Amino acid sequence: MLLAIDIGNTNIVIGLYDTGASGSGSGGGPRAGLKTHWRLETRPSRTGDEYAALLSQLFALAGQVFRDVTAVIVSSVVPPALSPIEQFCRGHLSREPLIVGPGIKTGIPILYENPHEVGADRIVNAVAAHARWPQGAIVVDFGTATTFDVVTPKGEYAGGVIAPGLTVSADALYSRTAKLPRVEITRPRTVIGKNTVASIQSGLVFGYAGLVDALVTRIRGEIAFQPRIVATGGLASLVAAESQTIEECDDMLTLDGLRLLHDRNR
Repeated sequence: MLLAIDIGNTNIVIGLYDTGASGSGSGGGPRAGLKTHWRLETRPSRTGDEYAALLSQLFALAGQVFRDVTAVIVSSVVPPALSPIEQFCRGHLSREPLIVGPGIKTGIPILYENPHEVGADRIVNAVAAHARWPQGAIVVDFGTATTFDVVTPKGEYAGGVIAPGLTVSADALYSRTAKLPRVEITRPRTVIGKNTVASIQSGLVFGYAGLVDALVTRIRGEIAFQPRIVATGGLASLVAAESQTIEECDDMLTLDGLRLLHDRNR
C-alpha cells in the first residue's frame, strides 16, 4: 500500500493506494488503486504519536492496518506540520517518506523565475494534470488560496495566478467588519440577497465564479493552446457548478499526482 499525504494550510488530505492494483502504475487512470481517503484539519502542533493514534482508528474503519503500508509520499506547504508527519512515518510505519521537493524527479520543467517559489502542491497538481490532459490544462485549486496553474502540452509548468481563497475572504469579512456575521459558504437561492447572510454568500460563491471565469479568459488570451480547465480542492464542486469555464472537477487530483510521483521515483 502507498500512503499519499498532502499537507495544506487548512486541511491534510490522505489517500491509501493499492500499488498492486491493475492500472495503478504511472499509466493508470484517475483514482487508479485508490482504496480510501481522509481529510483532516491541519494542526502544526499535532505530534507524530497523535497522528498515529488518529490514523490507526481511520485505518481500522477502512479495514486496514499500518503494516500494509509499504511506501509513503508527502507534499507540504506547511513546514511546521511536516516534521511530525515524518516522525509518524519513521516511528509507527517504519518507512522513510518521499518528500516532494528539490531533488525529486517530477518530469515537469518549471518555467517560474525562481522554481523554488512554486508550492509542492502546485507541482503535484501539474504532474497529475499533464498525465490526464496532455493537450495542456489550467488547474484551479480552491484551497486556503485559490490558485491557477498553467500546464503546457510539453508538460511544462508555465506559471499561474494566486488569489485569496473563499474561506480566507469570508473570515476577513467577518473579522474586519463590526456587524457582518460569519456565514456558511454555500450557494444562495438568488444572486440578489434578501438578507445579510444570503448577500454575503452571493458575493462569495457567485463572485468567485466570476473571478475564475475572468482569470481563465485572460490566461487563455496569453497561451497558444486549448487547455482543459480543471477544478480541484475542497470547495471546487461548489464554485465549478456556477462557473462558465470550468470543464471538469476532481477533488482527488493532488492525491493522484502524488501517486504518479511515487511511481516515477521508486
